[in-house]
Amino acid sequence: QSTCTLRGCCWSPESNTSVPWCFFSSNHGYKVDGSIRSTQAGFETTLTRLPSPSFFGNDINIVLLTGEYQTPNRFRFKV
Repeated sequence: QSTCTLRGCCWSPESNTSVPWCFFSSNHGYKVDGSIRSTQAGFETTLTRLPSPSFFGNDINIVLLTGEYQTPNRFRFKV
């Protein structure tokens, strides 16, 4: 059973230590708006902010996310 705070953080103690106890519900943060476009080294997509409580204020409503596979062990992303 999980309990959620006013800011959207949920707390659900689990016996499995690989599962985080504190998490955000799926209606918190950003969602992909449109398609995910392939680039030479990875991908890019537009993210739109979901209507959820803000932690810091002055949130940006639309952002560009780019991902780049730089090596087999390194992935770079920019928001």
